[in-house]
Amino acid sequence: MLGAWDRGVRPPEEGADAGPQGFSVDKTFFSSLKGILLEAELALTFIIFICFTASISAYMAAALLELFISLAFLFLYATQYYRSFERLNWPCLDFLRCVSAIVIFLVVSFAAVTSRDGAAIAAFIYQTELVPRATQGDQQQ
Repeated sequence: MLGAWDRGVRPPEEGADAGPQGFSVDKTFFSSLKGILLEAELALTFIIFICFTASISAYMAAALLELFISLAFLFLYATQYYRSFERLNWPCLDFLRCVSAIVIFLVVSFAAVTSRDGAAIAAFIYQTELVPRATQGDQQQ
């Protein structure tokens, strides 16, 4: 029976880079341009999720999906775990992720704008929360 030494598999030398070990976070990634863009995308996706949830909760699933996808990519890049998936073309995946987010948000936004329920709910919230009610004296004048 062949052991690990016989097959040519050798343990890494001391002090040599053995690749990503565990899920240590690369703090310099968050201040890089790509990290800042992913953080901004995550924040904007969260704001879109809140807006869709406030208008029509039926459309919140698309925004929640994009939020989780952005969070997963931020996690993969921040932990350098994406390097273990060498066969994937990460720039192409980034491009497809952004294009799919654009298409999904445009379709859902047009659907939310054309449906009367979402606009009615948003207008009702605006009317009850932001516009002060007229008092009895104001109505008689």
